[in-house]
Amino acid sequence: MLISFVIPCYRSQDTLGGVVKTIEETVKSHDGFESEIILVNDCSPDGTWNTIQELMKQYDNITGIDLAKNSGQQCAIMAGLRYTRGELVAVSDDDGQTPIETVFRFYDHMIEGNYDVVCANYQDRGRRSVFRKLGSKANDTLVRICMEKPEGVNTSVYFLAKRFVIDEIIRYNNAYPHMEGLLLRTTFNIGNVDVDQKNRAAGSSGYNLKKLLSTWVNGLTTFSVKPLRLAVILGMLMAIAAFVIVIILVIIKLTRDDIALGWTSMIATQILIGGMIMMVLGVIGEYIGRIYLSLNQNPQYVIRTVVRSSEAYDAADSVNTAEKL
Repeated sequence: MLISFVIPCYRSQDTLGGVVKTIEETVKSHDGFESEIILVNDCSPDGTWNTIQELMKQYDNITGIDLAKNSGQQCAIMAGLRYTRGELVAVSDDDGQTPIETVFRFYDHMIEGNYDVVCANYQDRGRRSVFRKLGSKANDTLVRICMEKPEGVNTSVYFLAKRFVIDEIIRYNNAYPHMEGLLLRTTFNIGNVDVDQKNRAAGSSGYNLKKLLSTWVNGLTTFSVKPLRLAVILGMLMAIAAFVIVIILVIIKLTRDDIALGWTSMIATQILIGGMIMMVLGVIGEYIGRIYLSLNQNPQYVIRTVVRSSEAYDAADSVNTAEKL
């Protein structure tokens, strides 16, 4: 059985070799399995692409994909998925924190429970800031509300999926892929395996506040219209509140001549209602913007080149021959 491993790569020149070595040793220790590794360089500014080319000379089962510009982790994963051939596909990180050696625990759990997808359920996420922990909790809560994720099911970027799930995911061609949403759109038959996240071997996370918020908004607005419905509900509640305030002010004015109605209540009401209007318009604008970009066929990613291990060997031989001449 062939298992395809997809690894999006960014600033991972110091960690990628260890990840590939772990995958090779893990698969070779299990009879009846073969592996292919798809390494996607998301236009990393360091020597990640050079590292990928060196790894292709060491191993004969690697495909290297070099993107022309930084497209983000989700798009890089999509690029890799479209080059997989395995009956099973595993997606993991490039930083060495993901315990990729547990992939056959995922496989055993998939067979036992007849799951379509098995995702990591992290028990220990290592050293993370309070902001990251709160952000993850808030994201999980909103995903359950907006994407109707079943109770007791956890999704993560480290997962093992059957071929039909991947074939369905790669049919998505719009500009804003979101792996969690694509998995939940395809199946709810998702299992979990408890794992611990390792400490980062080198470097630091490439996710800053801007990227985290972008991923969060992307997931909420790509596969659900519930934010629009929530905006409508908030708008209705504010309209009711404004009507009640107006009635109260009129009654006060008619019944008590000694009270001079000031501008405070009026300004406060205007600010509150104006803020809600701007929020609702912002949500609508986000959807309209995505529709516009989709109609203009904004690409998920642009591939500069694709190189396979055999081609890396051929390129190396050509260079050696030229040097001899």
